[in-house]
Amino acid sequence: MIVMSEDSQRVKDENAQEYNISAARAVAESVKSTLGPKGMDKMLVDSMGSVTITNDGVTILQEMDIDNPTAEMIIEVAETQEDEAGDGTTTAVAIAGELLKNAEDLIEQDIHPTAIIKGFHMAAEQAREEVDDIATVVDTEDEDLLRSVAETSMTGKGAELNKEHLSSLIVDAVRAVTVETDEGENVVDLEFLNIETQTGRSAGESDLLEGGIVDKDPVHDDMPTEATDADILLLNDPIEIEEADVDTEVSVTDPDQLQQFLDREEKQLREKVEHIVDLGADVVFCQKGIDDLAQHYLAKEGVLAVRRAKKSDLEFLQEVVDAAVVSDLESATADDLGFGDVTRDAADELFYVEGDDAHGVTLLLRGSTDHVVDELERGINDALDVVAQTVSDGRVLAGGGAIEVELASRLRDYADSVSGREQLAVEAFADSLELVPRVLAENAGLDSIDTLVDLRSAHDEGDVQAGLNAWTGDVENTADAGIVEPAHAKEQAVTSASEAANLVLKIDDIISAGDLSTDKGDDEAGGPGGAPGGGMGGGMGGMM
Repeated sequence: MIVMSEDSQRVKDENAQEYNISAARAVAESVKSTLGPKGMDKMLVDSMGSVTITNDGVTILQEMDIDNPTAEMIIEVAETQEDEAGDGTTTAVAIAGELLKNAEDLIEQDIHPTAIIKGFHMAAEQAREEVDDIATVVDTEDEDLLRSVAETSMTGKGAELNKEHLSSLIVDAVRAVTVETDEGENVVDLEFLNIETQTGRSAGESDLLEGGIVDKDPVHDDMPTEATDADILLLNDPIEIEEADVDTEVSVTDPDQLQQFLDREEKQLREKVEHIVDLGADVVFCQKGIDDLAQHYLAKEGVLAVRRAKKSDLEFLQEVVDAAVVSDLESATADDLGFGDVTRDAADELFYVEGDDAHGVTLLLRGSTDHVVDELERGINDALDVVAQTVSDGRVLAGGGAIEVELASRLRDYADSVSGREQLAVEAFADSLELVPRVLAENAGLDSIDTLVDLRSAHDEGDVQAGLNAWTGDVENTADAGIVEPAHAKEQAVTSASEAANLVLKIDDIISAGDLSTDKGDDEAGGPGGAPGGGMGGGMGGMM
């Protein structure tokens, strides 16, 4: 006997499975329309009124107000896909939702969830092997291919008009931060790539700079704005009067005493500036404040100084100019200084900082408005990740649903060798993969059934790379058309989707201390009520 509180709720057996599958499918349905080059965008407005316009799967799911525990498990699929592969989040979530939909049909045929789980696991293992077999090993020095990978990732994310220019910047940026290990492997370290954004300009004016950017002004008008072959001090210590640690009161009986205090403060500031000059610094980037009097002294010495620089900028400049960030000015030595060139872009009010053989580069993205440049940045980040994966992994696949249709065909052949009820689960897995080309066709305004029939026909005739070109509506060799994706992203999507689906299917009992949501706010409407309808009303009210 289980003794539960009055507020607790319990959903068992078929009701629990139906509840979980409905919640997971609702998440998948919410992002399906964003898939592909002609996918639509979502406008997300948070409780503070901030607006996000995007078709990036993981961004949509993270911004949505979801408080259903099962739905949050599906969101983890997108987050894992983003972390591991950088792109393909919508694909992973959509496949997970379709797997659960097909699993529900099998459960209604009295097939036990354990058999379905085993079949899905077998199918996922086979699918990964087939992806490796289908994938094309490419020369990672092939810039045309890398640009195609970048363009495929960016398409549909607000960057189409300038995708050729942006893809070239992305490939150059990845090249700049790629190092070769002793074993001959390519390692891409995106930590040495900084992304800055600017509004008011076209995306076609985006640029790649060797070095870093500091979006600040000189602290004094009389300071120089440029320095060539400069010694650069990165400072995380204010150039200001040192405050006492405790509150003190001083009685002043004579104006001369007050003057002594002022003279002492002035001397303190002068000593700080003299120490900077003695170090040999020509440029100072300070994360903290700089006193007005110190600004005057620095200007007199011809030192360029910037205050309130971002911590992230200083950390990036460490790599660019090979300097140390100094936390205590008095203990700074000449060895802490970096070396490089500092130039001023008066039009954009930026400092460009370049170092000798700098490993760090900055991608300066421009867009007409904040919303445009934010979505552009999300698309660029995904493209950077997939190009980096391609350089590291060296395997690509034809896009446009080609790999999904081929995998589905091979999994159906594999299912013939599987005995028992697991065979039906493997076939259901194959059917689930074909969701991708169907949705690509739907989002492009095409007939999904006709498209899928044409794709199957092409693959039956041996064209492994036949996919849908959403721009023309034709079934063609998408690899030749420049629509290519990294193999690792597809492997990760299949793995994440199958494991999430299996996790949901294995649950047959939901016991909650209160309502079946993770948000214990005032809104108590809905609740599971022993059936999925109520749970979707309350558990995902902020989403639907």
